[in-house]
Amino acid sequence: MTIKKAVILAGGLGTRIAEETSVRPKPMIEIAGRPIIWHIMKIYSHHGINDFVICAGYLGYIIKEYFSNYALHMSDVTFDMVAGQTIVHRGYAEPWRITVIDTGAETMTGGRLRRVQEHIGDDHFCMTYGDGLADIDIRALIAFHESHGHDATVTRVLPPGRFGALDLDGDKVVGFQEKPMGDGGWINGGFFVLSPKVLDRIAGDATVWEREPLEGLARDGQLFAYEHGGFWQPMDTLRDKRHLEELWEKGAAPWKVW
Repeated sequence: MTIKKAVILAGGLGTRIAEETSVRPKPMIEIAGRPIIWHIMKIYSHHGINDFVICAGYLGYIIKEYFSNYALHMSDVTFDMVAGQTIVHRGYAEPWRITVIDTGAETMTGGRLRRVQEHIGDDHFCMTYGDGLADIDIRALIAFHESHGHDATVTRVLPPGRFGALDLDGDKVVGFQEKPMGDGGWINGGFFVLSPKVLDRIAGDATVWEREPLEGLARDGQLFAYEHGGFWQPMDTLRDKRHLEELWEKGAAPWKVW
C-alpha cells in the first residue's frame, strides 16, 4: 500500500478564536510567522507525503493567495520597476503539490471530505484537521494502518490540561505542573489514515465526519486507533496560539520534526 496524499480540513469558521478568524481562516493563523497549516504540511512532508488536498471554505481565497505566491515569498528577489521585471536570485520551496478546493462556507466536516472525492483517487490517504499540531510519526501511523487492514485509523491522544496544576503535600505546595495531561480519557486527535471506501458513508454537505461516518466505522469493526502518547496541541483559543508560539520561540516546539 502506497499512501501519497494528505487531505486537510480547512474550511470552518473558527468561532472560538474570532479575534483572529475575523480576517483569515483558522488554518492561516500564524505560528512563528507561518500559517499553522504550513506547520502541519511540514510534518507530513518530513515523512514523505507532499501531495495535499486542502478543503477550503470560509475565506478560502486567502489560502489560495498564500500558496500562489509561496515560491516568491521564499525567494530573494529584485523588483526592477522601470523594466517591469522580477529577478529571482535565490529561491527555495518545498516539493509540494497543493490542490485547494472550495467545499462551501457552511459545509460540515464530512461533507467537505466528500466534496474532494475526485481529487483523492482510489488509494488510501491521510486526513487531518487544519488546526492541530503533533510530533506524530506519520510513517509509523501508516504502518499501523496497513497492519490491521481495515478501512480507517484514527490517532488517539491524551488532551493537554487547560491550566497548570499544583503539586501538594497535604496543604503544602511543593511544586507546579504546567498543563498536565487530561483525565486519562483518549480522544480523537485527527491524523487519520482512510480507505476511499469511507467516503460512501458520507451522505452530503450536512454530514459531520465525527458522527455517522466514524460511529458507523466503529460499529462495523472498521475503525482502529493508533496511540500517540507524545505532544499534541489543538489551536482553539488565543491562549493555545500563544502557548504554541512560546514553544517555538524557546526552541522547544515538539512538532518541529523537520
